[in-house]
Amino acid sequence: MIAITGSTIWNGKEEVLEGHTILMKDGKIEGIAKDITIPPTYQTINGKGLVITPGLIDVHTHLGVSEEGVGKEGADFNETSNPTTPEVRAIDGINPREYGFQVARESGITTVQVMPGSANVIGGEMSVLKTTGTIIDEMVIRSTSGMKAATGENPKIFHGSKGKMPTTRMGVAATLRQKLFEAKYYSNNSNASFDLGMEQLAKVTKKEIPLRVHAHRADDILTVLRLKREFDIDVTIEHCTEGHFIADYIAAHNVMVSVGPTMSTRSKVELKDKDWTTIKTLTDAGISCSITTDHPVVGIEYLLTSAVHAIKNGLTEQQALKTITSNAAKHLGVDNRVGSLEAGKDADFLLWDGNPFDLQTKLLEVYIDGLKVS
Repeated sequence: MIAITGSTIWNGKEEVLEGHTILMKDGKIEGIAKDITIPPTYQTINGKGLVITPGLIDVHTHLGVSEEGVGKEGADFNETSNPTTPEVRAIDGINPREYGFQVARESGITTVQVMPGSANVIGGEMSVLKTTGTIIDEMVIRSTSGMKAATGENPKIFHGSKGKMPTTRMGVAATLRQKLFEAKYYSNNSNASFDLGMEQLAKVTKKEIPLRVHAHRADDILTVLRLKREFDIDVTIEHCTEGHFIADYIAAHNVMVSVGPTMSTRSKVELKDKDWTTIKTLTDAGISCSITTDHPVVGIEYLLTSAVHAIKNGLTEQQALKTITSNAAKHLGVDNRVGSLEAGKDADFLLWDGNPFDLQTKLLEVYIDGLKVS
């Protein structure tokens, strides 16, 4: 039971609360107010001069399935034996002792989504978890948060180089469309033989989970939106690198997007038009945006730095905070628990000695479920 008094609270919902006290009990936020009675049994921390923010969230990572500094033995993020593998689950490949989890905690990232890679047209299921712990099943807060799919160069190059379909963008779309049709048929046919991949992909066609699609180029984004309309499914656009070219069109489809990893190099044709203004353009169009590092493409420790670049290119500080807190939680479907500082939500929060977006500011303490983890 903790009370932090007299602090400045950036609550993740574009509000700045000066001189407020926050109470935490049993891993949850009990209350936030300027004048609040502190029970005598609570540990009291003087928060004067400190800024409190929600724990940060990276919506698109390969943490624990693509281990840093390990090599082939730590590469468990692409099951490349087939162009479509909806039957696999990222949760079965996550190593919670991977060093990246410690880096995430020390950098203030308290929640992540871990997903398969983008070598396959359909890569498998993903999960949302906290960044502390050693038992994955105890870290998870949403065990199945989406189905990974990918468009563009990655599946073309990987499977096309083996002489397998897909070798073109047409082939990528056709492969994905075929599997979605099969999943719809499977879920509507009580006599169908059991198929684990179809069981899991049918969660998408029944709108139980979204299809989260790797799409950099504008034409690939349009393909994803076309499939959304054809199958009446929920989708998120992952990366959305050229989203600034078609922002209004994306906005008309009521989808959420993750943007990044913009700190990476222009390593392929799909990234040649990446720009830090993309997030501002999409936000201005009314689209809910989150920022991602795509760890380990960019180290997860640079999530906050990416938000700083977004501020330099037009976002307000509070808008930028939302891209790595409340917007991110909504993107993942866990905004009932994390992403903002409100009574009843998990006590995941950070203590800073100044403005979090000043890179000279120190992150003093990190709490997950009310426990200090860094």
